Amino acid sequence: MIFLSILILIVAIALPSINQNIRTILYVRISSIIFIYAGALAFNALYIQSIGSGIGIYSGLFQVTVISQLLDVFILVLGSFILIAWPSYSSKINALDRISYAREYSLIVLFSSLGASLLVSSADLISMYLSIELQSFGVYILSTLYRNSESATSAGLKYFLLGSLSSCLILLGSGIIYTYSGLTHLESIYNLISVSENTQILQGITLGIVLMIVGYLFKVSAAPLHNWAPDVYDDSPSIVTIWLTIMPKISILIFLLEIQSQIGNSLLTIFSLSLKNVLLISSLLSLLIGTIVGLAQSRIKRLFAYSTISHIGFILLALAINTEQSIDSFLFYIIQYSLTNLNTFLILIGLGYILKNQSILESFQDIKYINELKGLFFNNPVLSLSLTICLFSMAGVPPLLGFFSKQFVLYSAMQSGYYFIGIIAILVSVISASYYLKIIKVLHTSVNKDIVEDSNSHSPLSSFHSFMISTLTLFIIFFILKPSILLNSTQLLALSLFYY
Repeated sequence: MIFLSILILIVAIALPSINQNIRTILYVRISSIIFIYAGALAFNALYIQSIGSGIGIYSGLFQVTVISQLLDVFILVLGSFILIAWPSYSSKINALDRISYAREYSLIVLFSSLGASLLVSSADLISMYLSIELQSFGVYILSTLYRNSESATSAGLKYFLLGSLSSCLILLGSGIIYTYSGLTHLESIYNLISVSENTQILQGITLGIVLMIVGYLFKVSAAPLHNWAPDVYDDSPSIVTIWLTIMPKISILIFLLEIQSQIGNSLLTIFSLSLKNVLLISSLLSLLIGTIVGLAQSRIKRLFAYSTISHIGFILLALAINTEQSIDSFLFYIIQYSLTNLNTFLILIGLGYILKNQSILESFQDIKYINELKGLFFNNPVLSLSLTICLFSMAGVPPLLGFFSKQFVLYSAMQSGYYFIGIIAILVSVISASYYLKIIKVLHTSVNKDIVEDSNSHSPLSSFHSFMISTLTLFIIFFILKPSILLNSTQLLALSLFYY
């Protein structure tokens, strides 16, 4: 569906338009409609009663299941929300540049989302590698979208070179698995693991799986493979950073969950122990590095990069435990992280529009330093309060959404006997609250005298952008009033994944 829609968008790009601003909106809005329509088609597939444990398509390269369709819907709808953040106002970027950026951004986002959608349903090493590369190349290009920016070009080059290294690890691991098993279909590899008694074959497959997992951990910026993330996030434009921090991680984490749920339930402990140890070590390092190094940051996107690394630590901890309860908390944490992070960056981009409108910022729609948020509560209290709520949720303050996600992961860890890493996770969660509070303090207690409110100036935010911020903020606050809406869905997914 998305592939056909890409062709439709290319035709739409060629359509003539008198007003250049209308053409700018056209690309982004058509892309958003494509995402929503593709998500509706994926949701419609849930009503196919015969789908059962899945339907193999393209000679078994992909396995379409109810779970993959649900996650596909989530990815596509989330992608449409991110597209809404595209700038609708700018006084210092000419119309032609705005059109060029909108056109390229929309097409690349569609290709990257196509790769993410295919990765969730991948059932073969070949389709897995092609899907993740389709997603990754789109992300590499996105990070260099603003070609006139030297920092963005540097970030894209760094991301491309290091991302290529991780892709080589994934390809090497896949090659080793094929060398020792002679198979590329994942289901066949899992069956071989269960019945084979050849130690050499099992050790070779173990090595290949570990190399693949290391490559995937790099792509989700898990420690100690995280060094690229702060630089790339900080140097990329905010409209690109919002995509980098959310979309590439969801599909990869879900694919890791499928591998862990299959191999973790294997009777052969060599696989489950090797995979679990890699995930636990990466989780512990992510929790420590993401929290400790984040304390010293003064640039806001670098701070959120280390915050993301810390959140990845919680997600990997839930993934490593591999129980029904931990898978439930894993899925819940991913949804919570995606929605909260999306709302945070939507607010930051919105604040960037406002400051740009007031000629406070030097670069287009980017807030670089925490100090640039000085006194914004007195200038725009609604957006400032929304950002404060998101930061409190990230810190795990009850009764916000982020508190319950961390609670579920920690409860799963304690129930499964992971007391040491559970205590470490509690401590780093408390410590990490300090750098969120630092942003809140700047927002509410310091006054930037350069900012003068102009009641006559129109808001640069689109109506849907404002609606998205308010809706997500209210969901974060009032989740406690009706938690069953989200919890029942994650529990059903966890049951299906754990017992499949």
